[in-house]
Amino acid sequence: MSDLVIVESPAKAKTIQKYLGSGYEVIASMGHVRDLPKSKMGVDKDNDFKPQYTDMKGKEDVIKELKKRAKKCDKVYLATDPDREGEAISWHIAQMLKLDMNEDNRVAFNEITKTGVKNGMSHPHKIDVDLVNAQQARRILDRLVGYELSPFLWKKVKRGLSAGRVQSVAVRLVVDRENEIRAFVPKEYWSVDAKFMAPSSRKVFDASLIAVDGEKLEIPNQAEADNLLARLENAEYTVKTVKKRVTKKQPAPPFITSTLQQEASRKLSFSAKRTMKAAQELYEGVDVQGVGAVGLITYMRTDSLRISDEAKKAAADYIGTVYGSDYLPPEPRSFKTKSNAQDAHEAIRPSTPELTPERVKSSLSSDQYKLYKLIWERFIASQMANALLDTVSADIEANGCTFRASGYSVKFDGFMALYVESTDSEDGTKKMLPELKAGDKLKLKSVSGNQHFTQPPPRYTEASLIKALEENGIGRPSTYAPTITTITSRRYVEHEGKALKPTNLGEVITELMKDHFKKIVDAKFTAEMENNLDEVEHGEKNWVSTLHEFYDDFSKTLKKAEEAMDGKRVKVPDEETDVVCELCGRNMVIKYSKFGKFLACPGFPECKNTKKIVTEADGSCPRCGKKMLLKKSKKGRSFYGCEGFPECSFMTWNVPTKEVCPQCGKTLFMKGGKSGKLVCETEGCGYERELKK
Repeated sequence: MSDLVIVESPAKAKTIQKYLGSGYEVIASMGHVRDLPKSKMGVDKDNDFKPQYTDMKGKEDVIKELKKRAKKCDKVYLATDPDREGEAISWHIAQMLKLDMNEDNRVAFNEITKTGVKNGMSHPHKIDVDLVNAQQARRILDRLVGYELSPFLWKKVKRGLSAGRVQSVAVRLVVDRENEIRAFVPKEYWSVDAKFMAPSSRKVFDASLIAVDGEKLEIPNQAEADNLLARLENAEYTVKTVKKRVTKKQPAPPFITSTLQQEASRKLSFSAKRTMKAAQELYEGVDVQGVGAVGLITYMRTDSLRISDEAKKAAADYIGTVYGSDYLPPEPRSFKTKSNAQDAHEAIRPSTPELTPERVKSSLSSDQYKLYKLIWERFIASQMANALLDTVSADIEANGCTFRASGYSVKFDGFMALYVESTDSEDGTKKMLPELKAGDKLKLKSVSGNQHFTQPPPRYTEASLIKALEENGIGRPSTYAPTITTITSRRYVEHEGKALKPTNLGEVITELMKDHFKKIVDAKFTAEMENNLDEVEHGEKNWVSTLHEFYDDFSKTLKKAEEAMDGKRVKVPDEETDVVCELCGRNMVIKYSKFGKFLACPGFPECKNTKKIVTEADGSCPRCGKKMLLKKSKKGRSFYGCEGFPECSFMTWNVPTKEVCPQCGKTLFMKGGKSGKLVCETEGCGYERELKK
């Protein structure tokens, strides 16, 4: 007989089986096996919120197999993920198999490597009931809000709507930002910018006017800009001061869940859901050629920046071998974790740093490779030496006007040799300055006044929304990706490029919630609720009393809202387009079906005209010359096809551009993104050109 180890997924089971070998049998539960029923509330509100768990539909065969295997083994170990959700899965399985809850049958793996698995198996413990209660409390909270607030929305807005605690606040953040943008009034300002050439170099560099007669200035309009330009006519430009200094730049810390999702959005254009799917696969284990099944990263739901000493040493060994001792800091780096973090796991890092991205590339899918490379490079860079930058700032005088030119050069690249963190607002390429010294007379190439307008705050992207949720204490590492998936799939928020924009439905629901359920959409209240759940997890608060604190007030609020809205219904305005219905002349509106957006005539039912929404792309079809259209595959991937389909079947994954081929005059297509090349897809042409980096 052997011991039975139960995990959630077959990939994880395969990897762990490899390390445990004979004497153990590892099987997968395929996630949760029990939950609250879908057809009813499933929570006894009059009996301290006692949950009524049932076996999940579709899991009958899995449950039968688990029970069968458990009867045949000596001991059962529960090895689900090391977080609230994983603890709850283990608790449900233990109850289903009638295991002794006082027995040490729970094991946890921060990383699925030989060391991680052996260490986890040698330290079994009891199921953490406080962790389970925190998950139960969150699950019941969300069920109470969803099953009581959603019917209210059905009656007052439209059927099929749903509401949730965290998602409602996330939608409000997006709606509030949109209202800020609408209310924003641009303010005009001008700048006076010049281009110079130094006497020692033919290189042209830029400088901007920062002061006049020693005082900082603002240029509100063209008239003042013209006055300054007149003052500068025939002026002599002299370098007054040159300040040089060496600045240190430290590497970013290794990833936690939120920063991984943000950076994957910025660098890879991954959604949070796509990021976590690839991360889960890397954690559970991948068959690496020449190595076998191995978990490539540590657990990916974490808010801790801790790194084990073994991992630091492995990183230092790699850096010293590949880059040399100059690229190692005086001592291994440690990073401070935020005070409100749970700190249950290490930071996200490669489990085995010597398995470089190139070493495992052939064994990974495209998404797995890109994400592993990002995680690996960020971790290794976090253990490298500071970069040293030579910064230069030169003040240039002309007739009482002071211009400033600044730039930097890299003195020692340090961690930047491997990785540089992205930001939400990229600065662009920093400029290099020629050698300048005080007293140099500069040659003016041009000077001009340029009009600008202050800009409204940008719309949220997935990256910046996750950052805002984290900063406001809304949700936890495991909830960021599901929250964004929920608000977009329910069409409260939609993507416009990378930006998140509220739909009319999202705005209507948010205003209704702000009017009648202020606490539900209040960021501070939601953050406080998260803190309460953390206290339940740490055994500092009772989960039943936590639910009472919330629900007793919520039920009164819901009753007041129903009384205030008695007999009233809120209409969601249609989004009007400039497409005219050719049957009746009305402007068509955007409607939704399970297949996505489409155009419909607002005159329904008198006029039933509908159309597909067509997005035109740059360029034209290289076969027939008709317009190119942006389309979606069944899997949601973007491609481009001729508007003449099906008569013309031309399609491509490459992006059509406004540029034309110098050989045949047809549209050029961008292949491989902005760092790829332009190619001509006209049959027999073959022209291609590398894009400038």
